[in-house]
Amino acid sequence: MMTVSSFPISPRNTPLDERSLSLRRTIVQMVQCANRGHIGSAFSLVEIIRVLYDTILRYDSRNPRWPERDRCILSKGHGCLALYALLADKGFFPEQELWKFCKSDGILGGHPEYGKVPGVEASTGSLGHGLPIGVGFALSAQLDKAAHRIFVIIGDGESNEGSVWEAALCAGKHQLTNLTVIVDYNKQQSYDSTLVVQNLEPFAEKWRTFGFGVEEIDGHDLNALRHTLSRLPIEDSKPSAVICHTVKGKGVPEMEGNPLWHHKTKVSEEEVQNLLRHLGG
Repeated sequence: MMTVSSFPISPRNTPLDERSLSLRRTIVQMVQCANRGHIGSAFSLVEIIRVLYDTILRYDSRNPRWPERDRCILSKGHGCLALYALLADKGFFPEQELWKFCKSDGILGGHPEYGKVPGVEASTGSLGHGLPIGVGFALSAQLDKAAHRIFVIIGDGESNEGSVWEAALCAGKHQLTNLTVIVDYNKQQSYDSTLVVQNLEPFAEKWRTFGFGVEEIDGHDLNALRHTLSRLPIEDSKPSAVICHTVKGKGVPEMEGNPLWHHKTKVSEEEVQNLLRHLGG
């Protein structure tokens, strides 16, 4: 059984390529415009969302409600800066909207909003809701014999919520092979580590017990993400859980694993420039 302590690779040492650095620079610039944002939470998500939208998901950015699209729900809605950067990159809305993040004349709020932001499948941010919604989507697709798949990205702190495990029980019962849960396991939540707030271990074994096929990977390793997400389901007749070991604030050493960067307000110009220097900008 794989545990946090025995996971053989340190995501802290995984190098970032220019595209990953560029997406992080975009996130910093959005925070600069709004003077606020969950920047550390977004940085741990970048490679996960990047691989999904670059390689895995079926979608049409010109027709966001295309019936045959795959559905991707960012249940840890406070990490929306990473999602917004990719949605703009893929043409769901103009890039100019990024610079109006959390502004009254923009469409991008501090959490994703269904019906307002093209490409957003569910309003999230009240943690624990995304997976129950995703299970409903997957059950509907199963009953309709539809080919589209459902991906739900949850946080590790979010996994303290009972609704996550109620939904997991239902997914296992109905053998929802069209459902994949991706956990951003950065080991940090709002004010401390997950080990201190509510220890999740043995985390992978919990998902297996609830009827999931499980794989643990380095959530910043693009090849590992592509390999795992391109051969779903992980096990026949089971929903899938991909536990991505990540680093909160990945890419900026002083931000990595630092709870002060969970949500940042009143970001100074000096801080912005320092972040951009670390990210090659």
